Amino acid sequence: MTTALADRARAGRQRRTPSRGLILTLGAGALAAFAMLPASVQARGVPQSFADLAAKVKPAVVSVAVERKSGPNDRRLSPNFRNPFPEDSPYHEFFRRFFDGPGEGGPSRPPRRFRAVGSGFVVDPSGFIVTNHHVVNRATRVEVIFDGGKRLDAKVVGHDAKTDLALLRVKAEKPLPHVAWGDSDKTRIGDWIMAVGNPFGLNSTVTAGIVSARGRSLGGAALVDFLQVDAPINKGNSGGPTFNMDGRVVGVNTAIYSPTGGSVGLGFAIPSNTAQRVIEQLKSGGKISRGWLGVQIQNVSEDIAKAVGLDKPRGALVAIVVPDSPAARAGVKTGDVIVGWAGKKVKDIRDLVRKVALTKAGRSVDAVVWRDGSRKSLTVLVAESGTQQASASVDPAPKETAELGLSVAPADDELRRRFGLERDAEGVVVLAVRPDSPAAAKDLRTGDLVTHVNGGKVATPDAMKRRIDRARSDGREAVLLRILRRGNPVFVAVKFG
Repeated sequence: MTTALADRARAGRQRRTPSRGLILTLGAGALAAFAMLPASVQARGVPQSFADLAAKVKPAVVSVAVERKSGPNDRRLSPNFRNPFPEDSPYHEFFRRFFDGPGEGGPSRPPRRFRAVGSGFVVDPSGFIVTNHHVVNRATRVEVIFDGGKRLDAKVVGHDAKTDLALLRVKAEKPLPHVAWGDSDKTRIGDWIMAVGNPFGLNSTVTAGIVSARGRSLGGAALVDFLQVDAPINKGNSGGPTFNMDGRVVGVNTAIYSPTGGSVGLGFAIPSNTAQRVIEQLKSGGKISRGWLGVQIQNVSEDIAKAVGLDKPRGALVAIVVPDSPAARAGVKTGDVIVGWAGKKVKDIRDLVRKVALTKAGRSVDAVVWRDGSRKSLTVLVAESGTQQASASVDPAPKETAELGLSVAPADDELRRRFGLERDAEGVVVLAVRPDSPAAAKDLRTGDLVTHVNGGKVATPDAMKRRIDRARSDGREAVLLRILRRGNPVFVAVKFG
């Protein structure tokens, strides 16, 4: 064993050179591996430094200091809250300055003012600055601090809680350094990014990482499809920019996921294409106009996709069309699957909700629906959101749909009373569901009212059977039922037994 180790050591010394040493030995393997990568990957490579990019964009990034009154949910303003660091600790003064916990006092003490610190960035040399809604919410005074230490009072032009964005403006004596928006739709998972902000009051902090994921949903923020980044961002980075390697803003940092309160590599940024649309509206009028279509929708499952003839689950299935709504006037029908909006594909209901909401009211939009096995284009004039506004009896002879495992009968006055249906409800009522049947697997229940089969109205069991037979003859694997359950419309795709 000793001899073998000595031989390897001599071989290693022979491969080294006086000037390069071991670097050449390891470099050969690295070059070989690099040569195996696609040319596009080789061209981008790993940045040698972020220094030039940081120097270019830092002058346009600001700290945002906010003075506001306490609110009921401000934990830091609780009378029982205390600075966790002792007075002789070097961190005591730091914590007092940037977190400003209250001093002594009881619950009857009047609300205190305090200063919170976030981040922002200049998007217009005349003085417009982007930050987060939650940074400036309830602000009585806002001040921005530039990279060199200059301070200017700022006015809140407008803010939008649903996207967590806000626009500030300062009066400057000369044009301010500013940055430009990038195209977040072109940002890919794995792309390098750089964040600049004010974590814990440490202004002009630069961190770097990659885009970890796209299309993240955070709780009730239904209108934002967040970018997930692993560049360390912390408390105080809120409202700061995420840059691509061209120095363009592709995201507005807004949240982190952390069990500790500090960065664990799970940060979230509002995509620039969403932020830019909101900011432009705030800039032009100080408020947001959201689009309204006038439909109730549900996601398309694999079974529903097969039932309507789609190649895969996509789009949003229309369960209800509101009378005299933009959708109704455009010709959207119950059972349509909306698969396109304004020239872009619709992935699911969240995607459609965002696309419609971010469409300016009064704009005509081309929508694509999937109907009767083919695509159909419709023109929708989008409106502004907020403008719209049993006793015992003998059952009628039921018929069983053997393919699905249902016993159904036409809706009549007695069945309507028994199952609490509307007086004018039309369709076939489910009287029984065979155990272990396709219908049972989809949780169809006694009292469900089947109104449509594959988009066609059904008022009798015979009409329902004809629609089912037609679907089978067309080679479909499932049939799409529209049912009313407790007055709510639901689409269910049931495979044939």
